[in-house]
Amino acid sequence: MTSRFLPRLAPDLDVLQRLDGAQILVTGGTGSFGQAFIRRIHEIAKPARTVIYSRDELKQYEMEQSFPRETVGRLRFFIGDVRDLPRLEMAMRDIDYVIHTAALKQVPAAEYNPFECVHTNVLGAENVVQAAIRNRVKRVIALSTDKASNPINLYGASKLASDKIFTAANHLSGSTKVRFSVVRYGNVIGSRGSVVPLFRRLIAAGADSLPITDPRMTRFWITLREGVDFVLSCLPMMRGGEIFVPKIPSMRITDLATTMAPGLGHRVVGIRPGEKLHETMVTEGDARHTVEMEDRYVIEPSFAWWDRAAFEGSLGTRVPEDFRYASDDNPDWLTPDRLKDLLAEGV
Repeated sequence: MTSRFLPRLAPDLDVLQRLDGAQILVTGGTGSFGQAFIRRIHEIAKPARTVIYSRDELKQYEMEQSFPRETVGRLRFFIGDVRDLPRLEMAMRDIDYVIHTAALKQVPAAEYNPFECVHTNVLGAENVVQAAIRNRVKRVIALSTDKASNPINLYGASKLASDKIFTAANHLSGSTKVRFSVVRYGNVIGSRGSVVPLFRRLIAAGADSLPITDPRMTRFWITLREGVDFVLSCLPMMRGGEIFVPKIPSMRITDLATTMAPGLGHRVVGIRPGEKLHETMVTEGDARHTVEMEDRYVIEPSFAWWDRAAFEGSLGTRVPEDFRYASDDNPDWLTPDRLKDLLAEGV
Protein backbone atom coordinates (compact mmCIF):
# COMPACT_ATOMS: atom_id res chain seq x y z
CA MET A 1 0.00 0.00 0.00
CA THR A 2 1.43 3.38 -0.99
CA SER A 3 0.83 6.66 0.78
CA ARG A 4 -2.26 8.70 -0.06
CA PHE A 5 -0.33 11.98 0.27
CA LEU A 6 3.16 10.72 -0.51
CA PRO A 7 2.75 8.10 -3.28
CA ARG A 8 6.50 7.55 -3.77
CA LEU A 9 7.16 6.50 -0.21
CA ALA A 10 6.49 2.77 -0.47
CA PRO A 11 9.75 1.19 0.76
CA ASP A 12 11.89 0.13 -2.19
CA LEU A 13 13.94 -3.01 -2.75
CA ASP A 14 16.99 -1.44 -1.12
CA VAL A 15 15.07 -0.97 2.14
CA LEU A 16 13.79 -4.54 2.05
CA GLN A 17 17.28 -5.89 1.47
CA ARG A 18 18.61 -3.86 4.40
CA LEU A 19 15.91 -5.04 6.82
CA ASP A 20 15.87 -8.75 5.97
CA GLY A 21 17.92 -10.40 8.69
CA ALA A 22 18.66 -7.05 10.33
CA GLN A 23 18.55 -6.32 14.04
CA ILE A 24 16.53 -3.19 14.83
CA LEU A 25 15.90 -1.25 18.02
CA VAL A 26 13.06 1.23 18.48
CA THR A 27 13.16 3.52 21.52
CA GLY A 28 9.68 4.38 22.72
CA GLY A 29 8.60 1.28 20.83
CA THR A 30 5.20 0.99 22.56
CA GLY A 31 4.10 4.45 21.38
CA SER A 32 1.83 5.09 18.41
CA PHE A 33 4.67 5.45 15.93
CA GLY A 34 6.77 2.67 17.42
CA GLN A 35 3.98 0.10 17.20
CA ALA A 36 3.05 1.15 13.65
CA PHE A 37 6.71 1.04 12.57
CA ILE A 38 7.27 -2.43 14.00
CA ARG A 39 4.10 -3.77 12.39
CA ARG A 40 5.13 -2.28 9.07
CA ILE A 41 8.65 -3.68 8.97
CA HIS A 42 7.34 -7.14 9.79
CA GLU A 43 4.86 -6.81 6.90
CA ILE A 44 7.52 -6.00 4.33
CA ALA A 45 10.63 -7.80 5.61
CA LYS A 46 11.94 -10.43 8.00
CA PRO A 47 14.17 -8.77 10.58
CA ALA A 48 16.13 -11.23 12.66
CA ARG A 49 15.38 -9.32 15.88
CA THR A 50 13.38 -6.22 16.76
CA VAL A 51 13.97 -4.70 20.19
CA ILE A 52 11.14 -2.66 21.73
CA TYR A 53 12.87 -0.39 24.22
CA SER A 54 10.47 1.39 26.57
CA ARG A 55 9.76 1.85 30.27
CA ASP A 56 6.13 0.69 30.66
CA GLU A 57 5.85 -3.05 31.16
CA LEU A 58 2.04 -3.02 30.84
CA LYS A 59 2.21 -1.42 27.39
CA GLN A 60 4.85 -3.96 26.41
CA TYR A 61 2.61 -6.81 27.57
CA GLU A 62 -0.40 -5.43 25.70
CA MET A 63 1.69 -4.90 22.59
CA GLU A 64 3.03 -8.45 22.72
CA GLN A 65 -0.54 -9.81 22.93
CA SER A 66 -1.54 -7.86 19.81
CA PHE A 67 1.06 -9.43 17.49
CA PRO A 68 0.76 -12.84 15.80
CA ARG A 69 2.81 -15.62 17.36
CA GLU A 70 5.25 -15.91 14.45
CA THR A 71 6.09 -12.20 14.78
CA VAL A 72 6.38 -12.26 18.57
CA GLY A 73 9.16 -14.81 18.20
CA ARG A 74 11.32 -12.13 16.57
CA LEU A 75 10.43 -9.37 19.07
CA ARG A 76 12.39 -8.58 22.21
CA PHE A 77 10.71 -6.44 24.87
CA PHE A 78 13.41 -4.55 26.75
CA ILE A 79 12.37 -2.43 29.74
CA GLY A 80 14.50 0.67 29.99
CA ASP A 81 14.63 4.45 29.86
CA VAL A 82 16.66 6.57 27.44
CA ARG A 83 17.92 8.41 30.53
CA ASP A 84 19.79 5.22 31.49
CA LEU A 85 22.97 4.99 29.38
CA PRO A 86 24.21 1.59 30.66
CA ARG A 87 20.82 0.06 29.96
CA LEU A 88 20.77 1.54 26.44
CA GLU A 89 24.25 0.20 25.77
CA MET A 90 23.12 -3.26 26.82
CA ALA A 91 20.00 -3.08 24.64
CA MET A 92 21.97 -1.97 21.54
CA ARG A 93 24.41 -4.88 21.46
CA ASP A 94 24.59 -6.28 17.88
CA ILE A 95 21.92 -3.82 16.68
CA ASP A 96 22.12 -2.60 13.06
CA TYR A 97 19.51 0.18 12.98
CA VAL A 98 18.04 2.40 15.68
CA ILE A 99 14.83 4.40 15.31
CA HIS A 100 14.66 6.89 18.17
CA THR A 101 11.06 7.86 18.96
CA ALA A 102 11.12 8.13 22.77
CA ALA A 103 10.29 11.65 23.99
CA LEU A 104 8.13 13.69 26.32
CA LYS A 105 5.82 15.33 23.78
CA GLN A 106 2.99 17.17 25.51
CA VAL A 107 3.59 20.92 25.19
CA PRO A 108 1.78 22.04 28.39
CA ALA A 109 3.35 19.24 30.44
CA ALA A 110 6.81 20.25 29.22
CA GLU A 111 6.14 23.88 30.14
CA TYR A 112 5.20 22.82 33.67
CA ASN A 113 7.92 20.17 34.05
CA PRO A 114 10.89 21.58 32.11
CA PHE A 115 13.65 19.55 33.76
CA GLU A 116 11.84 16.28 33.09
CA CYS A 117 11.51 17.22 29.43
CA VAL A 118 15.20 18.12 29.18
CA HIS A 119 16.30 14.89 30.90
CA THR A 120 14.38 12.73 28.40
CA ASN A 121 14.54 14.73 25.16
CA VAL A 122 18.04 16.22 25.42
CA LEU A 123 20.10 14.04 27.75
CA GLY A 124 18.27 10.97 26.44
CA ALA A 125 19.29 11.93 22.89
CA GLU A 126 22.93 12.15 23.95
CA ASN A 127 22.64 8.71 25.59
CA VAL A 128 21.25 7.21 22.38
CA VAL A 129 24.19 8.68 20.46
CA GLN A 130 26.78 7.37 22.92
CA ALA A 131 25.23 3.89 23.06
CA ALA A 132 24.99 3.69 19.25
CA ILE A 133 28.64 4.68 18.77
CA ARG A 134 29.92 2.29 21.43
CA ASN A 135 27.96 -0.58 19.86
CA ARG A 136 28.91 0.36 16.26
CA VAL A 137 25.31 0.60 15.11
CA LYS A 138 25.09 1.22 11.36
CA ARG A 139 22.42 3.91 11.14
CA VAL A 140 20.28 5.93 13.54
CA ILE A 141 17.21 7.98 12.62
CA ALA A 142 15.74 10.27 15.26
CA LEU A 143 12.15 11.46 14.99
CA SER A 144 11.65 15.19 15.42
CA THR A 145 8.77 17.62 15.12
CA ASP A 146 7.80 20.84 13.37
CA LYS A 147 7.85 22.43 16.84
CA ALA A 148 11.66 22.16 16.77
CA SER A 149 11.75 24.75 13.99
CA ASN A 150 11.88 28.29 15.46
CA PRO A 151 10.67 26.91 18.82
CA ILE A 152 8.69 29.00 21.28
CA ASN A 153 7.98 26.21 23.80
CA LEU A 154 10.26 23.99 25.83
CA TYR A 155 9.22 20.84 24.00
CA GLY A 156 10.23 22.40 20.67
CA ALA A 157 13.46 23.77 22.14
CA SER A 158 14.35 20.38 23.60
CA LYS A 159 13.73 18.70 20.24
CA LEU A 160 15.82 21.34 18.47
CA ALA A 161 18.63 20.52 20.90
CA SER A 162 18.08 16.83 20.19
CA ASP A 163 18.24 17.47 16.42
CA LYS A 164 21.55 19.29 16.88
CA ILE A 165 22.90 16.43 19.00
CA PHE A 166 22.07 13.82 16.37
CA THR A 167 23.39 15.97 13.52
CA ALA A 168 26.67 16.69 15.33
CA ALA A 169 27.01 13.03 16.33
CA ASN A 170 28.36 12.33 12.84
CA HIS A 171 31.55 14.12 13.94
CA LEU A 172 31.98 11.65 16.80
CA SER A 173 31.49 8.31 15.07
CA GLY A 174 35.06 8.07 13.73
CA SER A 175 36.09 4.61 12.61
CA THR A 176 32.76 3.15 13.74
CA LYS A 177 31.12 4.77 10.69
CA VAL A 178 27.80 5.16 12.54
CA ARG A 179 25.54 7.59 10.67
CA PHE A 180 22.87 9.76 12.32
CA SER A 181 20.01 11.64 10.65
CA VAL A 182 16.72 13.27 11.67
CA VAL A 183 13.17 13.09 10.31
CA ARG A 184 10.96 16.11 11.02
CA TYR A 185 7.21 16.18 10.38
CA GLY A 186 3.93 17.57 11.70
CA ASN A 187 0.88 16.32 13.59
CA VAL A 188 0.07 12.63 13.20
CA ILE A 189 -3.63 12.04 12.52
CA GLY A 190 -5.07 9.70 15.10
CA SER A 191 -1.99 9.33 17.28
CA ARG A 192 -2.39 9.27 21.04
CA GLY A 193 -2.62 12.80 22.40
CA SER A 194 -3.63 14.36 19.07
CA VAL A 195 -6.80 16.37 18.56
CA VAL A 196 -8.55 13.75 16.39
CA PRO A 197 -9.07 11.18 19.22
CA LEU A 198 -10.12 14.06 21.50
CA PHE A 199 -12.76 15.23 19.04
CA ARG A 200 -13.94 11.64 18.55
CA ARG A 201 -14.42 11.17 22.29
CA LEU A 202 -16.33 14.42 22.64
CA ILE A 203 -18.57 13.61 19.66
CA ALA A 204 -19.28 10.12 21.01
CA ALA A 205 -20.11 11.60 24.42
CA GLY A 206 -22.71 13.91 22.88
CA ALA A 207 -20.85 17.20 23.32
CA ASP A 208 -22.71 20.28 22.10
CA SER A 209 -19.50 21.91 20.77
CA LEU A 210 -15.85 21.21 20.05
CA PRO A 211 -13.04 23.21 21.69
CA ILE A 212 -10.99 25.33 19.26
CA THR A 213 -7.83 27.03 20.48
CA ASP A 214 -7.88 29.72 17.78
CA PRO A 215 -9.92 29.84 14.52
CA ARG A 216 -6.82 30.95 12.59
CA MET A 217 -4.68 27.98 13.68
CA THR A 218 -3.19 25.70 10.99
CA ARG A 219 -1.19 22.51 11.29
CA PHE A 220 0.70 20.05 9.07
CA TRP A 221 -0.90 16.60 8.99
CA ILE A 222 0.45 13.13 8.24
CA THR A 223 -0.86 9.62 8.91
CA LEU A 224 1.01 7.02 10.92
CA ARG A 225 1.51 4.85 7.83
CA GLU A 226 2.90 7.79 5.90
CA GLY A 227 5.24 8.68 8.74
CA VAL A 228 6.49 5.10 8.96
CA ASP A 229 7.01 4.81 5.20
CA PHE A 230 8.78 8.16 5.14
CA VAL A 231 11.26 7.01 7.80
CA LEU A 232 11.81 3.75 5.93
CA SER A 233 12.45 5.64 2.69
CA CYS A 234 15.08 7.79 4.44
CA LEU A 235 17.13 4.82 5.71
CA PRO A 236 18.90 4.00 2.41
CA MET A 237 19.07 7.69 1.43
CA MET A 238 20.74 9.09 4.54
CA ARG A 239 24.43 9.99 4.48
CA GLY A 240 24.55 11.45 7.98
CA GLY A 241 23.53 14.83 9.34
CA GLU A 242 20.46 15.54 7.22
CA ILE A 243 17.04 16.60 8.44
CA PHE A 244 14.42 15.03 6.17
CA VAL A 245 11.10 16.89 5.86
CA PRO A 246 8.16 15.32 3.96
CA LYS A 247 5.85 17.35 1.75
CA ILE A 248 2.54 16.96 3.57
CA PRO A 249 -0.74 18.91 3.58
CA SER A 250 -1.95 21.55 6.00
CA MET A 251 -5.43 22.05 7.43
CA ARG A 252 -7.12 24.67 9.55
CA ILE A 253 -8.24 23.36 12.92
CA THR A 254 -11.73 24.75 12.29
CA ASP A 255 -11.98 22.78 9.02
CA LEU A 256 -10.88 19.65 10.85
CA ALA A 257 -13.58 20.12 13.48
CA THR A 258 -16.27 20.91 10.91
CA THR A 259 -15.37 17.86 8.81
CA MET A 260 -15.51 15.53 11.80
CA ALA A 261 -18.77 16.99 13.18
CA PRO A 262 -20.58 19.10 10.54
CA GLY A 263 -23.50 20.00 12.78
CA LEU A 264 -21.53 20.86 15.90
CA GLY A 265 -20.57 24.34 17.02
CA HIS A 266 -17.09 25.49 18.03
CA ARG A 267 -16.01 26.89 21.37
CA VAL A 268 -12.88 29.06 21.35
CA VAL A 269 -10.79 28.17 24.42
CA GLY A 270 -7.60 30.08 23.62
CA ILE A 271 -4.08 29.02 22.76
CA ARG A 272 -2.38 26.92 25.42
CA PRO A 273 1.00 27.89 26.89
CA GLY A 274 3.73 27.37 24.32
CA GLU A 275 1.46 26.90 21.29
CA LYS A 276 1.87 28.65 17.93
CA LEU A 277 -0.80 29.74 15.48
CA HIS A 278 1.13 28.09 12.63
CA GLU A 279 4.02 25.64 12.44
CA THR A 280 7.15 25.82 10.30
CA MET A 281 9.28 22.91 9.12
CA VAL A 282 11.85 24.74 7.00
CA THR A 283 12.76 28.29 8.06
CA GLU A 284 14.33 31.04 5.99
CA GLY A 285 17.51 30.39 7.98
CA ASP A 286 17.48 26.74 6.91
CA ALA A 287 16.74 27.59 3.28
CA ARG A 288 20.33 28.14 2.18
CA HIS A 289 21.10 24.55 3.18
CA THR A 290 17.89 23.00 1.81
CA VAL A 291 17.29 20.90 -1.29
CA GLU A 292 13.81 20.24 -2.68
CA MET A 293 12.99 16.79 -4.02
CA GLU A 294 9.74 15.47 -5.46
CA ASP A 295 8.30 14.31 -2.15
CA ARG A 296 10.51 15.95 0.50
CA TYR A 297 12.92 18.66 1.53
CA VAL A 298 16.39 17.79 2.78
CA ILE A 299 18.07 20.24 5.16
CA GLU A 300 21.75 19.48 4.64
CA PRO A 301 24.33 19.82 7.40
CA SER A 302 27.05 22.45 7.18
CA PHE A 303 29.87 19.92 7.47
CA ALA A 304 33.17 20.41 5.64
CA TRP A 305 33.05 16.78 4.49
CA TRP A 306 29.45 16.93 3.29
CA ASP A 307 28.96 16.10 -0.41
CA ARG A 308 26.95 19.05 -1.72
CA ALA A 309 25.95 17.08 -4.81
CA ALA A 310 24.39 14.28 -2.73
CA PHE A 311 20.79 15.45 -3.17
CA GLU A 312 21.15 17.89 -6.04
CA GLY A 313 21.15 17.47 -9.80
CA SER A 314 19.05 14.47 -10.77
CA LEU A 315 17.53 14.13 -7.28
CA GLY A 316 16.61 17.69 -6.34
CA THR A 317 17.23 21.42 -6.59
CA ARG A 318 18.32 24.02 -4.09
CA VAL A 319 15.46 26.17 -2.77
CA PRO A 320 15.55 30.01 -2.95
CA GLU A 321 17.28 31.75 -0.05
CA ASP A 322 14.02 33.32 1.15
CA PHE A 323 12.17 29.98 1.07
CA ARG A 324 9.91 29.05 3.97
CA TYR A 325 7.84 25.89 4.43
CA ALA A 326 5.06 26.65 6.91
CA SER A 327 1.55 25.37 7.60
CA ASP A 328 -0.15 28.68 6.77
CA ASP A 329 1.35 29.16 3.28
CA ASN A 330 1.65 25.50 2.30
CA PRO A 331 0.60 24.94 -1.37
CA ASP A 332 -0.99 21.60 -0.38
CA TRP A 333 -4.15 21.66 1.77
CA LEU A 334 -5.98 18.71 3.28
CA THR A 335 -9.51 18.96 1.92
CA PRO A 336 -12.56 17.70 3.84
CA ASP A 337 -12.96 14.84 1.35
CA ARG A 338 -9.36 13.72 1.79
CA LEU A 339 -9.74 13.88 5.57
CA LYS A 340 -12.99 11.88 5.43
CA ASP A 341 -11.23 9.17 3.43
CA LEU A 342 -8.48 8.95 6.04
CA LEU A 343 -10.92 8.85 8.94
CA ALA A 344 -12.89 6.14 7.16
CA GLU A 345 -9.69 4.08 6.89
CA GLY A 346 -9.43 4.22 10.69
CA VAL A 347 -6.31 6.34 11.09
